[in-house]
Amino acid sequence: MLDINKKILFIGGKGGVGKSTSAATIAWKAAKEGYKTLLISTDPAHNIGDIFEQKIGGKTEQVAENLFALEIDPDIETEKYIRGVKENIKGIVQSSMMEEVNRQLDTAKASPGADEAAMFDKLIAIILEERDNFDRIVFDTAPTGHTIRLLTLPELMGIWIEGLLQKRQKTNENYTQLLNDGEPIEDPIYNVLKERKERFSEARKVLLDHQQTGFIFVLNPERLSILETKKAIKLLDNYHLHVKTLIVNKILPKEADGAFFEKRKEHEKTYVSMIEDTFQSQKLVYVPLFSEDVTSKQQLENMSLYY
Repeated sequence: MLDINKKILFIGGKGGVGKSTSAATIAWKAAKEGYKTLLISTDPAHNIGDIFEQKIGGKTEQVAENLFALEIDPDIETEKYIRGVKENIKGIVQSSMMEEVNRQLDTAKASPGADEAAMFDKLIAIILEERDNFDRIVFDTAPTGHTIRLLTLPELMGIWIEGLLQKRQKTNENYTQLLNDGEPIEDPIYNVLKERKERFSEARKVLLDHQQTGFIFVLNPERLSILETKKAIKLLDNYHLHVKTLIVNKILPKEADGAFFEKRKEHEKTYVSMIEDTFQSQKLVYVPLFSEDVTSKQQLENMSLYY
């Protein structure tokens, strides 16, 4: 059975392996066990709403008893993020330059990484601000590469901001000595950077706390899925983010018969053996391939029996 006794769970994996249904099932199971649960989709191709047969969007919606859901829209979050940056620099930049600065920031919305920075800010806000409101928080993440970047950003951004703070502090010290008669100067940019560093540091502590945060990857008994999962686990290990559980999804059921399925089952056995040899440090939870897509609460209930 799947261990869901973590405050925060991240569900990741290759595209198409069944992350969303797995995340929804885990959240459903937690809610059924009496935990107030928040299910969050960070995947731009949201389908949480489809599973629960209701519109969700960027506002937290109740989808069942004890179960709430939220779909994060990267475009909306990027817009909020840029708006926040504009607010932070008001009063710092000369008014004559603000129009050009705003134009540059508006251009930055379309730059590579802008949506990830915005999603990262939102993820941190949820981790730090919603954990006291819910017993369980389950993240349905985007495909593997995006997930890894999102999870490793707290360390990378923390190091980057620490460098900026040191440079800023040195500049302020020189300014104080040369131009301000030794009196400390007020530096709003330094204060903003320091506050962000503290938030990143706190979020990283939460991610590294194995007592409250868990990482689960979903894979299929297929070669590419296995190889991608192996690479992802190794990379996350480098950041001390350890994947302890794997959901091996879409295993052919015993009742699937006929020459085609018999041949496919033999093929599948090879990959199941490969999974067991490759991931000896992880707990493996096997979930069968269902005859229908999981698109209803009753189907979530049926699927949860395997978790």
